[in-house]
Amino acid sequence: LMRWDIEGSLSTVRENTGEGNGCTLDREGRLIMCEAANRRIGRTENDGSIAVIAEGWQGKRFNRPNDVVCRSDGSIFFTDPQDTIPQEQRELGFSAVFRIAPDGQLHLATDECEYPNGLAFSPDESTLYIAISRLDERCIQEAEQGQACTHRRIRAFDVAPDGTLSNNRIFIDMSSAEPGVPDGMKVDTEGRVYCTGSGGIWIIDSAGNQLGVIRVPEVPRNMAFGGPNLSTLYITAGDSLYSLETKVRGIA
Repeated sequence: LMRWDIEGSLSTVRENTGEGNGCTLDREGRLIMCEAANRRIGRTENDGSIAVIAEGWQGKRFNRPNDVVCRSDGSIFFTDPQDTIPQEQRELGFSAVFRIAPDGQLHLATDECEYPNGLAFSPDESTLYIAISRLDERCIQEAEQGQACTHRRIRAFDVAPDGTLSNNRIFIDMSSAEPGVPDGMKVDTEGRVYCTGSGGIWIIDSAGNQLGVIRVPEVPRNMAFGGPNLSTLYITAGDSLYSLETKVRGIA
């Protein structure tokens, strides 16, 4: 786990992250990380120690937790696709989005996603967007052969006050033969969705209309708004970290 600051310094925060993937901050500013190879969700405490806050569902280990987001009530949602782990190692037998409630209780938010990857809330948190990277291994073969994958999309769910999800629907179809899949995702204060995808970062309005694509020198995987005004878009792609000054603001 690396740390880059606005002065340009780069340092190592943590070794042996268990193939750490998606990260977010909780309401207390502590780092939440999907530890993919460890098959768990970890939290870095203020003293630097690591606490395990979720590592299985009903006595069975997670697949490989992928990405995570924190709701304003303190609940944590994370994705757990099953196709990232060999069939013989799967214990759950399905892909899922889980919710850790403020009291620490774990809930199955939905098992209605093919390959749930990145996720983000609308500004009022009434909608949860979930990036769907593919259907199965056949989609990888299509990409290798230069064929269009028709399973790249973003799904949307209505979010109830208690955190339960309903009304699963396709928010936007992102089918394409270009490199890049729906992966990391963020939303700005006006409700526009930014999602990595074929050809770069797709910008989508709240009605599901594509507004444009931010082209990146390498295939982008994730992003975050930062900077003094939350108007700098930081992008992880390939071996690099990029920044882009925008005229919008991310959600604090």
